[in-house]
Amino acid sequence: MSIQPKMGFLGPEDEGQILGAKLKEAREYIGLKQEQVANHLGIPRTGVSEIEKGKRSVSALELKKLAHLYQRSVQYFTGEEPAVPADVAFLARTASALSNTDRQELQRFAEFLQTKSKG
Repeated sequence: MSIQPKMGFLGPEDEGQILGAKLKEAREYIGLKQEQVANHLGIPRTGVSEIEKGKRSVSALELKKLAHLYQRSVQYFTGEEPAVPADVAFLARTASALSNTDRQELQRFAEFLQTKSKG
């Protein structure tokens, strides 16, 4: 009995390329160079390049470090978390840097906008 892959099944190479593309996009979004990421991980810059091209696998520890550096969840990179629109992610990252008082004010404003759009 042989197991047939399901339609749409991604092989390890495809998954590596998808993960690499997400990592590259996240790195570029926050404005880091490959050299900076390599220093953070303690690997050569070429290692980061190979990861982003899907030619080198990423260890669980490396992925955890990258997720923290890129201010994303590990699940975002593994595809286990639904993608959040870029503008919403930007708002969340920006709001996380605000004081508690400012975040409460932002929350009240968001509630106001929701009420206004329903009316």
